[in-house]
Amino acid sequence: MPDPIDADALCAGYLSDVAALMQSILVEERDALDRAAERVADQVVADRLVHVYGPGGHSNLAAQEIFFRAGGLMHVSAILDEGTLLSNGALRSMAIERTPGYGKVVIEDQRLGEGDLLILANAYGINAALIDAAITARRRGAFLIGFNSHSHADGSAASHPARHPSGQNLHDIVDIAIDTKVPIGDALVSVDGVGEKIAAVSTFANAFALNCLVIRTVAKLAGRGVEPPIWRSGNAPGGDEANALFLARFRDRVRWL
Repeated sequence: MPDPIDADALCAGYLSDVAALMQSILVEERDALDRAAERVADQVVADRLVHVYGPGGHSNLAAQEIFFRAGGLMHVSAILDEGTLLSNGALRSMAIERTPGYGKVVIEDQRLGEGDLLILANAYGINAALIDAAITARRRGAFLIGFNSHSHADGSAASHPARHPSGQNLHDIVDIAIDTKVPIGDALVSVDGVGEKIAAVSTFANAFALNCLVIRTVAKLAGRGVEPPIWRSGNAPGGDEANALFLARFRDRVRWL
C-alpha cells in the first residue's frame, strides 16, 4: 500500500506558488498596470463606461470579478455574453470560444467604437472568440487593455485547436498588455501517483491583476481630486441606500446591470 499523501503540505505549497505568482504580477507588471490605470481613470473622469469581456469558460469570471462588485468601480460594464458561459454547458462553452467570427459578433452587438475602452481578460490569450473580439474592437477604434499569460500564449502550438486562424496572441494586438504569468496547463500541484497536475491558478491571477488595476485607478482619481462612484456590498449596513444614489446614473447605460 502506498504511503499516505501529505495534503497539508500540498495545500501549503499551492498557497506559496499562488502567492509567488501574484508577487511577480505586482512587481513585473507595475508599469503596464499603471499606464492602464491612467487610461481607465480618464474614462471615469469623462463619465464613460469601462467595458470588460472575458470570453472563454472560466475567463468569464474575470469580467465578473470587477463588475457590480463590492469595492468596484460603477463605471465598469461587463460583457456577459452567454455563448461562452459555463452555465450553458461546459463543452458548448469551449466549442463557442473556438468558433472564428463569434467574438466579432459580440463586439459589434455592443457597438463599441471611438472613445471606448475595452478590457479583454483570458487566461491563455489565444482562443478564436477572444482574438476576433480584439481585432474587431481595435478596427472600430476602441482602446484595448489585455490580461493574459504571455508565456502560455507564446508556448501554445500554432496548430492548437483553440487558436484563431490568424495565429495571433492577445498581447500582440492590444494597446496595453498585462502578463498574468499563468504557466502552460494552468494547474500547479503535482501529487505522487497522479498523472495530471491539479489546482489551477488562472482565476487568482486574473482577479489579482484586475483588482490591482482598480486600486491604481482609484488612487489616480483620488490624486486628481475625484471621488468615483464605488459599489458597496448590498449585504453591508447602508449598502442598498449608498448604491441607490447612483443607480439612475448607470441603469440605462450598463446592459447587464
